[in-house]
Formats: sequence, structure tokens, C-alpha cells
Amino acid sequence: MNESRNGEIQPRKSRTQIKHEMIALQELGGRLAKLSEAQLQRMNLSAELREAVRFAATLKSHGAIRRQLQYIGVLMRDIDSGPIQKALDRIDQASGQDAASFKQIELWRDALAAGDAQVLESILREFPDADRARMNQLVRNARKEKSEGRPPRASRELFRYLRTLCQAGPAGNSDENDSDGEP
Repeated sequence: MNESRNGEIQPRKSRTQIKHEMIALQELGGRLAKLSEAQLQRMNLSAELREAVRFAATLKSHGAIRRQLQYIGVLMRDIDSGPIQKALDRIDQASGQDAASFKQIELWRDALAAGDAQVLESILREFPDADRARMNQLVRNARKEKSEGRPPRASRELFRYLRTLCQAGPAGNSDENDSDGEP
């Protein structure tokens, strides 16, 4: 039996349970090592842990990475990993949403280039601020280059315009998008 900080007696953890917890902390450290510098800066990490994570990201040797992740796990033993886990989950969720948005834009672009007028109308309904003349011009250019077998320059331009529309958000909902607390 172990005595906790507040005087309560808690059952002792088994060695297997301790190992599982250490492995989970090491995996969390591995996920931290894959983040960009900007993402790391937004997280509330101690200076020592941040430096260890940065160093792990520079390593190439499998054994060196494994040892560094073990060290990160040791450093994380003393801190609450819950907020770090939540932050990583939010980053993963945002990444998944970005991928889904990318797929949707690709589908719209391909449908527009194939001549689907219903897709154009639905996009213009969803994004009333969209420039109808510019959309029609981009769609016309994409169709023309596709029929002539030219490189997809206009299709890329159409994709970029659709992505800009999606990032701006539907008209009237921009206030809702800003209020969720995400930058």
C-alpha cells in the first residue's frame, strides 16, 4: 500500500501497470516530436520537456529515438499529461477536418470541370459572397484545358479559389466560426 499526498492509502501499482503508463507517456512524447515548432510553442510545456521534444525530432537513429522517447516519458511522469493529450487530440481533429475539407474541394472542382451545373449552383448558394462571374470563368477555363488535354493550370486556380471560399466560410456564419476559441 502507498500513501498518497492527501493521506489516503492507495493500492500499489503493479509493475505491468507502471510499464503500460510509461509506454503511453513515451507514445505521447513521440506524438509531440512530430509537431511543428509553432504547434509546440502553443502548448504549455516545461522548458526541459520542450527541449527534449525538439531534440527527439532531430534524431534519425532508431535506438537514439527510442532512448530519447524514454527520457521524455521520464520527464512527463512528473506532470499531468491530460492537457497535453487533449491538445494533441484537438490538433489531430483539426488535421482530419482539413483533410475532409480538401477532399470536398477536390470533388467540387472535378464535378465543375466535368460540367455539373448543379454543383456550381449549390456552391453559390452555400457561399453567397462568391463572385459568380469569376467562378464561371474559372470553370470555363478548367473545362477548356481538360478538353484540350493541357496541364491543369486552370483547375488548380479553380481549386485555390474554392479553398479560399471555404476558409472564409459561408456568409453570415463568420461570427460563429470566430467564437469557437480556435485561432
